[in-house]
Amino acid sequence: MNTSSHKWRFFRSGGFDQVRLETGEDIKLLTELDPKLWAALSCPTTNLEFDQKTLEFLDSDKDGHIRVPEITTAANWAASMLKNPGDLVNGSAALPLEAIDDSSVEGAALLASAKQILHNIGKKDDITISVEDTSDLNKIFASTKFNGDGIVPPGAAGDADIQAVMEEIITCVGSELDRSGLPGVSEEKFNQFFTEAQAFSEWWLEADRDASNILILGQETEAAKASFDCVKTKIDDYFTRCRLAEFDQRASEPLNPALTGYEAMASKDLSATSEQLICLPLAKIEAGKPLPLETGINPAWLHAITEFKNKVVVPLIGNKNTLSNAEWEDLCEKFAAHQIWLNNKRGEIVEKLGIQRIRKIFSNGYQESIRALIQKDKSLSSASDAIDSVEKLIRYHHHLFQLLNNFVSFRDFYTRRDKAIFQAGTLFLDGRSCDFCLHVVDAAQHSGMANLSGTYLAYCECKRRGDDNQKMNIVAAFTNGDADNLMVGRNGIFYDRKGQDWDATITKIVEHPISVRQAFWYPYKRIGKMIGEQIEKMASAREKAVQAQAASGISSSAQSIEVGSKTPPVPFDVGKFAGIFAAIGLAIGAIGTAIASVVTGFISLTWWQMPLTILGLILLISGPSVLLAYLKLRKRNLAPLLDASGWAVNTRAIINIPFGASLTKMATLPPGAQRSMVDPYAEKKSPWKSYLFILLLLGGFGYLWYAGYINEGTVDQIRKHFAGEEPAITMDKAKPDAPAKDADAKPETTSTVSAEPAAPTTNDKPVKEEAPAVNTETPAPAPLPAKNVPSAKPAPAIK
Repeated sequence: MNTSSHKWRFFRSGGFDQVRLETGEDIKLLTELDPKLWAALSCPTTNLEFDQKTLEFLDSDKDGHIRVPEITTAANWAASMLKNPGDLVNGSAALPLEAIDDSSVEGAALLASAKQILHNIGKKDDITISVEDTSDLNKIFASTKFNGDGIVPPGAAGDADIQAVMEEIITCVGSELDRSGLPGVSEEKFNQFFTEAQAFSEWWLEADRDASNILILGQETEAAKASFDCVKTKIDDYFTRCRLAEFDQRASEPLNPALTGYEAMASKDLSATSEQLICLPLAKIEAGKPLPLETGINPAWLHAITEFKNKVVVPLIGNKNTLSNAEWEDLCEKFAAHQIWLNNKRGEIVEKLGIQRIRKIFSNGYQESIRALIQKDKSLSSASDAIDSVEKLIRYHHHLFQLLNNFVSFRDFYTRRDKAIFQAGTLFLDGRSCDFCLHVVDAAQHSGMANLSGTYLAYCECKRRGDDNQKMNIVAAFTNGDADNLMVGRNGIFYDRKGQDWDATITKIVEHPISVRQAFWYPYKRIGKMIGEQIEKMASAREKAVQAQAASGISSSAQSIEVGSKTPPVPFDVGKFAGIFAAIGLAIGAIGTAIASVVTGFISLTWWQMPLTILGLILLISGPSVLLAYLKLRKRNLAPLLDASGWAVNTRAIINIPFGASLTKMATLPPGAQRSMVDPYAEKKSPWKSYLFILLLLGGFGYLWYAGYINEGTVDQIRKHFAGEEPAITMDKAKPDAPAKDADAKPETTSTVSAEPAAPTTNDKPVKEEAPAVNTETPAPAPLPAKNVPSAKPAPAIK
């Protein structure tokens, strides 16, 4: 149970409580804050807009992630190294020397190391130290022989003989770079060299013990054996051919070079190194013939045989001009023990120095001298480690508080005072700027998790102009405006946190609602888009039909011309066109009836009901879309976006509508800007739309008058309706007149009769006017006479 008396302060943002880190005491006691209250539990060390070296210091286990224990450890250490932990809140790039707490052993060593660094780089009078002062280690250790890294350059040795041995060590086993930037000998290289040297020395000691068999020529044995090995294969080949010729004399001629081979070489430039000569036998093949050592030798092998005679034959057999097969086998036996010794060679790495030099290095005590130099350098490792601690404290002093406000809480992100460390930059596209952009390694993998955020996302590939090798992928969150012009392939400009501009191209889109405004207009745009698509389909189908009909007509005309006959024209079908006109009339009547029903229903409303009706219609169309979008926009979540990038977000961080609008800025005119509404290239307005509207309006009124919905009393009734007076009568369609008794009379259409108020009675008291009874049954309209169709004469009336 936590019994600390420290009072933590929290602020509410993003739908959760976030701790407010404001003092050095808050940072010092961070270990007492319940991890369940932290905004994040882990973050990656890559793809963050944060000092990379500081992240390396924080990642103590080098696993590529920073977790809560590593954060608390760093905060505790930094606070303990400063006299005032509140200096971490300021985040200054320069660390004052007087701010370092030297009351502890580690603090005192750190302060001394900081002063030594400034002294080595020529700033001994400075009172502050920065990262730039510690970044050039070569400059810091340039004037020091020993720097605590365990690597000693040859120049650090005062004795010239020791320096020579150290250079020979570097020649045999290589070197490692000292902190001063010079190649040197480390303890590992030192041990490797002397281990090999000891093995090489012991191997030669075996030869010394059996020198009569192994070193048959003493110090000259190695050179003699090398000359022996050079010609051994060719001499074995020569004596084998001779024994084969001795076995069968017929083999002598085939075993020697053919005449055709010499003829082929005749036209070429030959030398002692020509491949054609090297492949020939050492001498002419004959049965039982010894190998000549002076004359009759293949020119390509003359030098090797001469050297073999001088270094092997003469010392071991004597000065001879030929070598028999038996003598050759005796020489091979003498070198057999030496060959076995060579096969067991050890210490080849130091062989180039020779056994005499190796024995001298051991005998003169150079091994112990170099080991002492290395130990002396390693004894200063604490000072060297203190230099690393100085750099770590400087970086924590500058950057640690920023990381805490992006890990313990998301204060930088939600207060909008500074950009969060996970924000990569700003994308400008489609008349808006998106500040919420993240680095992405794999867009396909990232989008799978990021889709759960409920945010409209556009994945972009970014390239630097002039350098196609510089590429990166980002994902931008669109949280304001609409998505009408957002599509794969659109281009924009991305500005990273350093201000560099990148060409950005949308490669993938994850669709979600962007704003309430977009949701309001979405149904209308969808209806308009559907109508447009249908019109395009109809126009396309009509165009294809016209093209097919034209092609068919041309083909038919061509066939008619070829045949030479003419098809009589089709007679005009009056009945067909009369039916078409009747159908058009019925369609217009149906449309007019629907319009009349809507108009009469709307007119029958009181004045205050009319705007409510319009508003209700709008809500009926846009309401569901707006409501659904509003609910989704309130649930936009930051956590899946960061989790897809390798974070472990510890809460449900909401991106609500007002905050989302601040992340994506729309294009607006500057304050006080003047705007001209005159566009010289605007499309000229044609009056045909107005004419069509007036024609439809007049046609609608005509139809209403014709159908009996409007008569002489309609205007008075509308005036009284809007004035709030109770009408004397209820306007309705009058009964049709009775048909004429005359059988010869044409049928009449239904006509409307204006309602007249009842005449007053003769009594002095006024009689309350009563509206005549209204027939609620809608009379069927009289059949319209068919047009352009000859009708039969009516039969005479029967009297």
